[in-house]
Amino acid sequence: MLSEYLLAEMNRLGAQDALPLHRQLYEALRRAMLDGKLGAGERLPSSRDLAQDLGLSRNTVVAAINQLSVEGYLASRVGSGTYVNDHVPRSGLARGPRAPGQAPHLQPARLSTRGQSLAHEFSAGALEVQPFTPGIADFSAFPLTLWQRLQNKHWRMTYPDMLDYNTSGGYAPLRRAIADYLRVFRSVQLDADQVIVTSGTQQSLELCARLLADHGDTVWVEDPAYWGAMKAFIATGLSVHPVATDEQGLNPGPADDPKPPRLIYATPSHQYPLGAVMSLARRHQLLATARAHGAWVIEDDYDSEYRFSGPPLSSLEGLDPDGRVLYMGTFSKVLYPGLKLGYLVVPKGLVEAFRQAHYDLNRPGQMPTQAALAEFIEMGHFASSLRRARQTYAERRQCLLEALKPVLGEGPDAPRISGAEQGLHLCLRLPLAVDDQAIARRLAQQGLTVRPLSAYCLRRQDLRGLVIGYGYAPLEAIRRCGPVVAAAVRQAVMG
Repeated sequence: MLSEYLLAEMNRLGAQDALPLHRQLYEALRRAMLDGKLGAGERLPSSRDLAQDLGLSRNTVVAAINQLSVEGYLASRVGSGTYVNDHVPRSGLARGPRAPGQAPHLQPARLSTRGQSLAHEFSAGALEVQPFTPGIADFSAFPLTLWQRLQNKHWRMTYPDMLDYNTSGGYAPLRRAIADYLRVFRSVQLDADQVIVTSGTQQSLELCARLLADHGDTVWVEDPAYWGAMKAFIATGLSVHPVATDEQGLNPGPADDPKPPRLIYATPSHQYPLGAVMSLARRHQLLATARAHGAWVIEDDYDSEYRFSGPPLSSLEGLDPDGRVLYMGTFSKVLYPGLKLGYLVVPKGLVEAFRQAHYDLNRPGQMPTQAALAEFIEMGHFASSLRRARQTYAERRQCLLEALKPVLGEGPDAPRISGAEQGLHLCLRLPLAVDDQAIARRLAQQGLTVRPLSAYCLRRQDLRGLVIGYGYAPLEAIRRCGPVVAAAVRQAVMG
């Protein structure tokens, strides 16, 4: 009998899923139709009769029947009643009954080749936010009260168009503020119209890959490489070709010529993760290589705000006479990561195409937040926050250098530090015979997260070391944990 079947199903659903009564009845009726308990064209009892048989209110029954009618399972005939639709699919589409706690029988999940690469290669999942995690800034010092006041102000003043998607590449005052900053401090040659506000580095990379390269085109990347760039290029179907770096940065040679690039991705101001600064001669060589191949250069200037020693560095874009460089940056390391705002500077000839594609692909918004950030910059709060952060990170950097000094040496195979002139991390280079991944695991057992240099390598087998971040580590944590890292390194080197 239908009522007995429905009651049994509802009792099972209520015990397992704690669904509301109208949803339990909906699922029970749906299952009855899919399993053939209610045949095509069969008439349902009236809502009054069903309510009486099931001990439910009539409103509960009507709600379930209405939902099934909207979804096409039932059809009402005026003056006649409610019937099962003739086109309801049959068996196999509803889950069969199973015992409480029993897992459903599912086919093994199969990812695409691209999905397997995205899920299992170059993953940052193990990089918990702990002392010495690379690439993490200390956003606890961010002036949150001031920021909330600015955001509230712009939410109160928001016009309807500020709540819509944005088609112009970003809030105009923010694009002007970014352009002014880059012209003065990074020697980028640009107009505000060339700035595209994005949700951060990953979106900027994906835009470049989608608009400037076709599926299967080759992108040259630094080896060792930034894992986030690898993810973006894999996701967009590009063929990644590793190019070795040295003390002067990206160093393409004759062995790379058989793989001509469509894109070249580089971090010339502070190679990630080694920290090399690309020399002026190498920068001109890179631009000449791009010109010869008709390639575009993506300059990731991810941490140029924090330079602690040596002369200021100009951008690669500022040396480009051909308009082949796309320059990208982010606010996540100066303000806070969850802000999810970055910027991409594109050559003038690409502006309209990038704006249109950005709108079509990403539906950009966050205009009140962009307005608050523009005012934050214009009122000088950005510069003040940056000065305080530089001082804080400079102290932490020096403290970490002091903690690691006992394990450093002078010989060619002795541990040494690279990349400490800028940014929020340094690289402790180790002899090739040392197992850097074993050191990282040993430190993880003590609650410290460092990244083995070999994990960043794509094709190279000649690099060992530890990538150590100091942005998120307070001074007292560095004083306490720095010697722990040094001791682990000493033990590994001494054998």
